[in-house]
Amino acid sequence: MATAFWDKTNPAPKTSFWASGHTPTLIAAFLYFDLAFMVWVLLGPLAPDIAKALALTPAQKGLMVAVPTLAGAVLRVVNGLLVDRIGPKRSGAISQIIVIAGLMSAYLLGVSTFAGTLALGVILGFAGASFAIALPLASRWYPAEHQGKAMGLAGMGNSGTVLAALFAPGLAKLFGWNAVLGLACVPLSIVLVVYLLMAKDAPHAPAPKSFAQYLEPLRQADAWWLMGFYSVTFGGFVGLAASLPIYFTDRFGLTPVQAGYCTAACVFAGSLVRPMGGALADAIGGVKTLTGVFIVAALALAGVSMAGTVTAALGLFVIAMLAFGSGNGAVFQLVPQRFAAEIGVMTGLVGMAGGIGGFYLASSLGLAKQYTGSFSSGFLIFAALALVALAGLTLVKGKWRSAWAAAAMVRI
Repeated sequence: MATAFWDKTNPAPKTSFWASGHTPTLIAAFLYFDLAFMVWVLLGPLAPDIAKALALTPAQKGLMVAVPTLAGAVLRVVNGLLVDRIGPKRSGAISQIIVIAGLMSAYLLGVSTFAGTLALGVILGFAGASFAIALPLASRWYPAEHQGKAMGLAGMGNSGTVLAALFAPGLAKLFGWNAVLGLACVPLSIVLVVYLLMAKDAPHAPAPKSFAQYLEPLRQADAWWLMGFYSVTFGGFVGLAASLPIYFTDRFGLTPVQAGYCTAACVFAGSLVRPMGGALADAIGGVKTLTGVFIVAALALAGVSMAGTVTAALGLFVIAMLAFGSGNGAVFQLVPQRFAAEIGVMTGLVGMAGGIGGFYLASSLGLAKQYTGSFSSGFLIFAALALVALAGLTLVKGKWRSAWAAAAMVRI
C-alpha cells in the first residue's frame, strides 16, 4: 500500500507524478467513479418528471433525491472495510454489478410509487459508495508528495454528475424517465469491462484487520475533524448536484432539460477543479486551501438565498461549486498524511460524512420549500455550517502543521 508505507524519517527521492504510480489503474479508477457517480445522482435530473408523474410534494422530492446520498454514505463504510479485506478491484466489481442489476430490475418492473423511488435510491447508494473504492484503488499506488494529485484525478469522477444532468432529462423527454434507468446500464456495463481489464491492486496491501481495528481511527479527534470538513465540501457538492434540477424548475419555472443544462454547468465547475484543489493543496497546504474554500462557499450560498434571477443564481452556484470541488481535493490531500495506514477505512468514514452532508442539504432544501415557500433558509443554514467548519479549522490548524508536516515532509 504505497500511501501507507513510505519512510517518513528517511523519505525516498521524489519522482514525477506519472512515473511514480500506475496510470492504467488511475484511469480505471476515474472511469469507474465517473459512471458510478452518473447514476448515483440520476434521480435528481429525473426528479421534475418523476414528481409530476407521482404527484410528489416538495418534501418528498427532497427526500427522494437525498436518499441515494444517505445510502451511499452508509455503504461507503462497508466498502472501506471491504477494500482493506479483499482489495479495491474486486470490491468495485461487486458494487458495479449490484448497481447494474438494480437499475435493470427497476426498468423492467417499473417504479410507480414514492416508496419505489426510495427503494431505488438505496440501490443507487451502492454507486455513491464507489468513492470508498476508487480513491484507495488509485491512492495506494502513489507516494505522499503526489497524494493530492492522485486523489484529485481519481476523484474527478465527480464529473459523472455532469453526464446525468446533461443527458437524463433529454432522454426522459424522448423515451420516458423509466427508460433512462435501463439505458444507464449500457455505459455502466462497458466501463465495468474496461475496469476489469485495466485496474490492478497495488502491491504490499495491508493485512486484514479486526472490526475493532477498523474503527480505531474514530478514537482520534483528527478523524472527526476531517469528516466534518468533508461533510461541508462534498456534502455541498453532491447535495447541490442532486437538488439543483428541482431548484431551477420550481424557483424559475425552467423545463427539466433547461434545468439539466444549468445543473450541468454548476457540476462541471465543481468536478473540474477537484484535481486542481488537490494540486493546490500539495503546493500551499490543505489548511490554506480549505480556509479559502469555506469563506467563498459561505458567501456564495448566502448570495444564492437572495438571488432573484436565473443568471445571478447560476453564477453564484458555479462559484460555490468551484469552492466545494477544490475543498474535496484539499481534504483528501490531508487524509493520507494523518491516516496513511488506515486509508481504506478512512476513505469510507470521511466519504460517509460527505454523504451525510449531502443528504442533509438535499432534504433540508425540500423541507424549506414546503414549509416556508422558499429555498432560502436551507441555503443560509448550510452557509452557516461552512463558517462553523472554518472556525474548527482555525482551531486545529496549528497542531496539524506542527505535528503532521514534520512527520510526512509535505505541506499541511
